[in-house]
Amino acid sequence: MDTVYHLDLNSKKIQGAKIALLPGDPFRSQIIAETISGIYRTGNEKLAWKREFCTYLAEIGGRPLLVTSTGIGGPSASIAIDELAQLGIETFLRVGTAGAIQQFINIGDVIITSGSVRLDGASTHYAPIEYPAVAHHEVINALIEGAKKTNAPYHVGVTASSDTFYPGEERNDSFTKYVLKRFQGSTNEWQRLHVLNYEMESSTVLTLTASMGLRGGCITGVVNRGGTGKITKEALKAGEENVIRVAIAAAECLI
Repeated sequence: MDTVYHLDLNSKKIQGAKIALLPGDPFRSQIIAETISGIYRTGNEKLAWKREFCTYLAEIGGRPLLVTSTGIGGPSASIAIDELAQLGIETFLRVGTAGAIQQFINIGDVIITSGSVRLDGASTHYAPIEYPAVAHHEVINALIEGAKKTNAPYHVGVTASSDTFYPGEERNDSFTKYVLKRFQGSTNEWQRLHVLNYEMESSTVLTLTASMGLRGGCITGVVNRGGTGKITKEALKAGEENVIRVAIAAAECLI
């Protein structure tokens, strides 16, 4: 196949890979690839970096996998998923960070998303809003096994996936300090509906993969208290380290 435009990848470059880990941050692609190399004593190679899309090729058990960053939010994530699917990727696992909504969830815990509240717009270009954003059961099971294997504290449940970091997560530390009426009280509402966390890509990832007949999943490390909490370096380190370890362990089951 010809090179896809945004990712700057082609079938030859990806060497038959069928699974992709999807961090948001381009620099996290390198961290994940190097962590895989350290665990399995294999090499890794940076294949492309164009705009927010940074892709590494790594290897688990002699089989190739991609690590491709998606940038922030649904629109860029949809581009990454669509173009990776065009190249033959069949399993997509978002690996990111999140803000906890429920009080019983702690910094550094990992959250395995079973389904997402679709507070985004990008996914509606692929399926109507009535279509559920659900993770594939095989990916959920692999993530649970990965969390158990790595002894990471984990939770499984529903995620609120917002287009915006500030108003959509009812944060009052934005420039205007104002949240539209439609979002005022939303965090309390999600708590009462047993939603676990906020993040910004899972609804797009899960809607696209489910509607395309592919396997999709999402795991995030908790780095703050959604809606109010500040993100510290220590919290970010704890959340990132745990989520990456679990995701890699899960990938071993899925590859």
